[in-house]
Amino acid sequence: MSEQQGLGIGTDEWVAQHEKRLARRSGLLGILDLLNQKVSPAIRYGILGVAAIAFGLFVDDFYLQRIAANLGVFLILTLGLNVVMGFAGLLDLGFVAFFGFGAYAYALTSSGHLNQHWPTYLSVPAIVIVTAFLGYLVSLPSRRLFGDYLAIVTLFFGQVFIQLIISSDSITFPGNEESTDITGGSNGIPGLDPFVLFGYKFKGAADYYWLLLVILVFLIIAIIRVDRTRVGRAWKTVREDSLASQAMGIKVNNLKMLAFIVGAAIAGLAGTIFAGIQNSVFINGFDMPLLTLIYAAVILGGSGSIPGSILGAFVMSVLPEILRVQNYSEILFLSVLILTIAVLGKSWKKFAFNIALVVLIGFLVKVIVSALNIATTPAATWAIAPVSKALQHWLVIPQSRLLWGNIGFVLLISLIAYYSIAKEKIKFYLLPLITYVAIFVWEDRLVIEPNTTRQLIIGMLLVVLMIVRPQGFLGKTRVEVL
Repeated sequence: MSEQQGLGIGTDEWVAQHEKRLARRSGLLGILDLLNQKVSPAIRYGILGVAAIAFGLFVDDFYLQRIAANLGVFLILTLGLNVVMGFAGLLDLGFVAFFGFGAYAYALTSSGHLNQHWPTYLSVPAIVIVTAFLGYLVSLPSRRLFGDYLAIVTLFFGQVFIQLIISSDSITFPGNEESTDITGGSNGIPGLDPFVLFGYKFKGAADYYWLLLVILVFLIIAIIRVDRTRVGRAWKTVREDSLASQAMGIKVNNLKMLAFIVGAAIAGLAGTIFAGIQNSVFINGFDMPLLTLIYAAVILGGSGSIPGSILGAFVMSVLPEILRVQNYSEILFLSVLILTIAVLGKSWKKFAFNIALVVLIGFLVKVIVSALNIATTPAATWAIAPVSKALQHWLVIPQSRLLWGNIGFVLLISLIAYYSIAKEKIKFYLLPLITYVAIFVWEDRLVIEPNTTRQLIIGMLLVVLMIVRPQGFLGKTRVEVL
């Protein structure tokens, strides 16, 4: 009798297999589960804290310091969105607007644009409070909405914010004939005042890095403590089933409003620091691409998981920077590709066989291209980075890179789609072909367009993760009965 036939009447298959899914898996995912379950939170945060302090003490490269400071801001945003979406289960697509409001509020109160130069200890707390109140106002029409309806309302709020910033560069007030530039429109507001705290003037990204580190420590401790209180448990109850929560006497609307307020306050705080680091604000820094990255970080790390938010923020903030440099991006791409072959091969013999077949396919393609007299690009033109130099002996790049790159990309997507439904025997021989086409597409097309490549890799990373591990890297498996 099969497993499905052994199920009793009225027994859901998903629920019946819950314990089996929770069992520790072997391989790389099993190691990940083991680390997630066995390593205590104190050890995790301790290791992260030591690494962060060591970075601040020993790294003096300006570029790396700037990346670290931006990572700190991005991590604050991820933690704030994790409260709204991960804890309370609210799909807030206007979250970035609170971030932008905090940045622009700091620019208006700490620059020569309106000739306002508030002290930092006064402007930042005031902006956080006002942003929290703005979150309260947004939550009022949204408190009875869930899911797609809530997403539409908050998305509308985010778009309204962008349009207000762009159109507020020429406002004529009653009794005044001349127009006033409030936000700078698409030109933004440059020349902001730096932070000054306890008489110390922040001079660069390194100073803001230490400030962000202190804020993150207090913020993580606060979120952990809130998560363990009645409010934190009630948020998760609302996330799982709002109707059941309301039937048990939980004030669902009040909890949703509180989540909006807390998330908005955290985003506003991040906005003020971001404006101080950048020394300017521009509206193109608060649009949908940033919102997508923040949501991707929360989902990647595991919705509702604080360590997952940290991991997701690190990946989504550092990965695009790595992909900007061809040397690093090629090494990362080849490493991930080799790891994928190893995981799918499931044994060292199959792994070695797949690598040998990839090399054989490369030489065969090179012979065929030579026999057909197809014009190719000289290796000195495209073999620049160490990885591409190593591949030049068996990989050929046609002279019409755009055409052949597009053809290869379509072929790669088709082969991956067929691989997902093919039989095991076919998969065994199909994997080397997919690997070769992936390398060809990378070197021929993707490596010369880093912006498109970053988006594709991040998208593929999320798709693969949602298939292999839907709860994210450090999230907990959830069972939903519909």
